[in-house]
Amino acid sequence: MPTKAEKDALTGTELRDHEWDGIQELDTPLPKWWLYVFWAAVLWSAIYFVLYPSVPGISGYFKGVLGWSSRTQIEETLAEARKGQAKYLDRIRTTSLEDIRRDRALLTFAIAGGKASFAQNCLPCHGPGAVGRKGGYPSLADDAWLWGGTLAAIHKTLEVGIRAGTEDTRTNTMPTFGGPDGPLKPAQIDDVAEFVLSLTKRSTDAEAVTRGAKIYADQCAACHGKAGEGNQELGAPTLNDQIWLYGGNKTAIVAQITKPTMGVMPNWGGRLDAETLKMLTLYVHSLGGGK
Repeated sequence: MPTKAEKDALTGTELRDHEWDGIQELDTPLPKWWLYVFWAAVLWSAIYFVLYPSVPGISGYFKGVLGWSSRTQIEETLAEARKGQAKYLDRIRTTSLEDIRRDRALLTFAIAGGKASFAQNCLPCHGPGAVGRKGGYPSLADDAWLWGGTLAAIHKTLEVGIRAGTEDTRTNTMPTFGGPDGPLKPAQIDDVAEFVLSLTKRSTDAEAVTRGAKIYADQCAACHGKAGEGNQELGAPTLNDQIWLYGGNKTAIVAQITKPTMGVMPNWGGRLDAETLKMLTLYVHSLGGGK
């Protein structure tokens, strides 16, 4: 076995006192720059340990000499942001929707705030850009509105919701026309569906349209209008356009007449503050479908 004092013939470096399969290890010292960096890091760690939060304890943690924490920093940043926004939020709270629209700076702020609120509260149902989703989640970017697309109507819908289970919510119920207790038989429902298709020139059975027209006049026109123009006061959808919440083919129309599906929207008036409701209203209205 080589001794510790034995040196490598090629490099002149001392050899370690062990070998593996005839391979001997040089006892090369670490570079001085590496040692300096190492001990500097050790010193900095000790200083950091004392100055900043570090060791957890039974009832808390060591908060450090400086008393700094990321939570405190975030709270200070948010407080500063709220202070900067306060002048706009106070004005939005006390200004009418129409007057906000006339104030370019205030409107820009409101739409930005409404967009952020939409992403947090509305996007899961109405989709990115408010284009809607299948299954009864309407698009908010077109000009078809069940309950009206004016600023006042949109704000009211947001505030009270639709079928939200509260006393003042927007609500309307479409009867179940099919089934054992329904007033219409399957053949009659089929005729009504054919008439509804004829409103958009898609019917293929003129005789069924004639039969369905009379049933429609008796059972449906009171809500949907004589020509399928709808009624926003009742939340009754238009039937003479190509925008359908639950599908516009004959199968979907028959299913809706037989046993209608009716969606629910939360009442945001009990969840969002007054200024956020206004900002959300202005954002939705700005998407292009507002009236």
